[in-house]
Amino acid sequence: MKLEWDTKTCKELLREYQPAQYKGRKLHFAGVGDRDVYNITAPFLNEGELCIAGRVEARNSEESEIIFFTCTDDVWTPRLDLPTFQLQDPFITKINGEWIFGGVKLYFDSESPEKIMGWKTVLYRGNNLRELVLAATGPWNMKDIRLTQLSDGTLGVFSRPFGIEGTRAVIGFSILESFEDLSETAIIKAPLFRDQFLKDEWGGTNEIHLLKNGFLGVLGHISYTDEEDQLHYHAMSFVLNPWTREKSPVKIIATRSDFPEGPAKRPDLSDVIFSGGLVRKDNNRVILYVGASDTEAHYIDIEDPFTKYENMAFSK
Repeated sequence: MKLEWDTKTCKELLREYQPAQYKGRKLHFAGVGDRDVYNITAPFLNEGELCIAGRVEARNSEESEIIFFTCTDDVWTPRLDLPTFQLQDPFITKINGEWIFGGVKLYFDSESPEKIMGWKTVLYRGNNLRELVLAATGPWNMKDIRLTQLSDGTLGVFSRPFGIEGTRAVIGFSILESFEDLSETAIIKAPLFRDQFLKDEWGGTNEIHLLKNGFLGVLGHISYTDEEDQLHYHAMSFVLNPWTREKSPVKIIATRSDFPEGPAKRPDLSDVIFSGGLVRKDNNRVILYVGASDTEAHYIDIEDPFTKYENMAFSK
């Protein structure tokens, strides 16, 4: 764990990466017509029932709907009594026993409906999923805002500002006293990590796990565009001491080739996975859930990327 690391390129990290021994598997969805379901959350328990939130949209559209699904006989179908949201890329956590749910809201040009003018991350809160109410919005054109409760009850906030000092996008982190202190200004002011991505590469936080020693296990993605304008998104992780800002290096933990082949929404998305979440197990393994090529959802059993750091001494 260090305050600052020598930045490595995606290609350097890929050379260090050991592919999974077994390929992942595709999740199967029904009840949404011919629309695709991808960029899912990890499964979570809601009132004793396992649920997944997923991004649902037509292959030729960016107009998305987030739907909550439940599973029967390995097929995930919409839970019809739960609300849907006109958002992309869902995420969910609990803070002080309350659900915090969010996604990305797109703003389209009124005169050219296919043209996207920008986006905001929006956050809802509620004691149950049926009563979620809008609670906060992020800054203009910022995705990958994530929240977590720290070991002392305060709120950890991850940001991902775009285009700072010539960068594509970087990760920021700050600590607030409570959710009530969350605002666009507070998110913008989150101090940035400058050593995780090169200026022409980028990444973001997708899910946070509070480890037993108070550190934060961060699941995210790291990305770049190659000379032929092809996008490359990989799942990555790092561990953060929220009080000292010491962290582990970025490590790639899964790539598109770890999963079955499948269609892509566009040709430039064929090498894309988007980390949705992971479920930690007791045997130093996790089940990682991802969206693949903006058309499908997959999962894979891999080594737990956080175990190595969970027994380290915690300092504040």
